Amino acid sequence: MSGLPDPTDSLKKFSWETQPAAWAFVRERVADFCSRSSAAAELAEKMSALTGTRFVDWVETIFLPDSAENRARIEAVGFKKFHDRDGEHANVFSHPGAVMPRVGLHDRPIVAVHLKVDSVADFAAVHQLEARAIEGEPLSPYRRLRVAGDAQTELWVAERWGWMSFDLCTADANRGIEIVRTLESFRTRRRDFDNDADGFAYAEKLIDASPLAIDLKCSLWFAAEREFWMRRNRAAQVQYARQQRLGLGWANHDHHTYRSSRDNFSRLVGLWEKLGFVIRERFYAGAQAGWGAQVMEQPITNIITFNDVDLSPDELLGDFAHESLPARNTLGTVGLWCGLHGDSLLQAGMHHLECQFDFDALREQLESEHAVKVMKPFSDFPYLRQAFTEGERWSVSPKRINRLLSTSMITAEQAKQFREQGAIGSHLENLERNDGFKGFNQTGVSEIISATDPRRHLMTK
Repeated sequence: MSGLPDPTDSLKKFSWETQPAAWAFVRERVADFCSRSSAAAELAEKMSALTGTRFVDWVETIFLPDSAENRARIEAVGFKKFHDRDGEHANVFSHPGAVMPRVGLHDRPIVAVHLKVDSVADFAAVHQLEARAIEGEPLSPYRRLRVAGDAQTELWVAERWGWMSFDLCTADANRGIEIVRTLESFRTRRRDFDNDADGFAYAEKLIDASPLAIDLKCSLWFAAEREFWMRRNRAAQVQYARQQRLGLGWANHDHHTYRSSRDNFSRLVGLWEKLGFVIRERFYAGAQAGWGAQVMEQPITNIITFNDVDLSPDELLGDFAHESLPARNTLGTVGLWCGLHGDSLLQAGMHHLECQFDFDALREQLESEHAVKVMKPFSDFPYLRQAFTEGERWSVSPKRINRLLSTSMITAEQAKQFREQGAIGSHLENLERNDGFKGFNQTGVSEIISATDPRRHLMTK
């Protein structure tokens, strides 16, 4: 009947396309900057050789002289005036349909490039830059450091904790204490509960207890989550150490992937919404694969979560992110992983962190220099390349194995092998984006989900 909503509208709402004109504009500005800034060129070379990353993927903002020509070109390739919670920034532009740096216009005749890092103090220590040159107080939501400059160029690094303005924050000792207190509460969060609902309630209580702004809390939360995940993943430890050789941290993160049981999925979505996330596209890999995912984005912090759950095709058309999913008597890949290790938000931690890299360089360096193997790519397009490092095998709690066996979710033989061999737990993901492509490869993700099913990695004697 006409006038009735199309149930598939939710699947069509987010259809990301490549943005080659905007990407070319950014690449040209960055290449020109590096050709004129010896400090930038040297850092770009080290990023490639030591970390397998590209300078352009660390760029947070490019500042150009304010002119009618620059303003017209920015707008012609799709950049719009940037908005945050405080309103519009008249001379800062972002591209709503792409993953790429912001562009700012200033009243100076130079080009300035700001790079994103986890800590300007770490960067300063590595590169022997004096701390007194850092702008912004310690434990402030926004700090920056001028690395090098001349009559034509300036290179900066910037550290942000949910603060998107370019105005430095007013010094506030009480806020600094609350930042430390909040981060400690997130880092030491109890994750193992007999009842998962109690674990989610406890996590929400910690979030509500902090008086900090929502965007700042969100940034602190995911810093703690990356730390927990990294403790259990050798590939992550290796790559983090490589990036910290240059004082960069994990500021090149692309998205954080969480696996959830069906019972807990709406709770997971609700917790992300408490941290300022909004719903983005949803995925379904097909009836044979039997899983779906809800992508969510925190628009101020630029943190993305990819949230996996066992799902049926009919459930995709409903509001599966918010409606309770009924229990099943079988487990798919995602449900079994949660049954073996716990939900990502609780006992297990993230399934993987995906960061932006030079795809070929990272794979070659990890394999040849650190014996970290990278799996076959599951996306290999000019605009999107993705591959997991080989998974970390974790031991599995006998209590969890017995629970799965008693409910016939696994066989006796599978239980025996999980006890003896453990099961694949987590990965680091190698990703390269081009042309500003903001989306994901649904078909490829389906294949890798299937390929990492714990039942497919049991070794026969």
